[in-house]
Formats: sequence, structure tokens, C-alpha cells
Amino acid sequence: MITVGAKGEEKLLVSNENAISFLGLDDARVLATPQMILHMERTCRNLVLPMLEPGHDSVGTHVNVYHLAAAPIGSVVRFVAEITGAADRRVNFSVEAWNEQEKIGEGTHERAVVNVAKFATRVAKKKT
Repeated sequence: MITVGAKGEEKLLVSNENAISFLGLDDARVLATPQMILHMERTCRNLVLPMLEPGHDSVGTHVNVYHLAAAPIGSVVRFVAEITGAADRRVNFSVEAWNEQEKIGEGTHERAVVNVAKFATRVAKKKT
């Protein structure tokens, strides 16, 4: 059973692997927006996964976030997700990202609950 109001939290160290490099200066290297979104989604998935029946998981279907501030290499970003609604197979979340000084991201995310075996069968049919 999916519990509206449940919260989950995960942390990430900003490093060379998840920071931008295209600006060309080491002092301008910060957490990349796609990496922020990835970790927001992952935090949501990890929050809802224990609430699902065996053989089920969730996939992202909608992301609406703002990247509000930079998180430099060496900072720790805390991702917070809260389940705000659940209907049929859809689960809605509010998400935030914080570094040590400020909120760096916020928004909403939606995931669809899937039966993994059935989902794999549908995807396999698309390959042919």
C-alpha cells in the first residue's frame, strides 16, 4: 500500500563524475542539472519501492523541476522526496535538493507502477 505523506531522503557527494565541465574553469564545476534530476527520481523510486507488491517497480513518467542554485564539487546534496498522491498506477511526489547552504532544486515528479514481467514483455515487442 502506498502511503501518502511518506518521505525519503538520500545524499550525494558532488564530484568530477556528476559535475559539469563545459564552462572550462575548475571553479565553475557544479552539480549538473541532469544529475540532479536523476537523483531526485532515484530518491522517489527508492521511497516507493518497498511499498509495492513483489514483482512490481516504478518508472518515471513526468518531471517538473527547477535548478535554483549551484552545488560545487565537494558539497553534499540532500535529496528529499514526499509522496503527495497515488491513484491507479500513478504516484506523485514533491522533490527538493539542498546543499549545506541552501535549496538548490525543487519540483514534482510522477512515476507509474509496473508489473516488471509484463513491462518487459511489452518492451520486447517494440524491438521487433
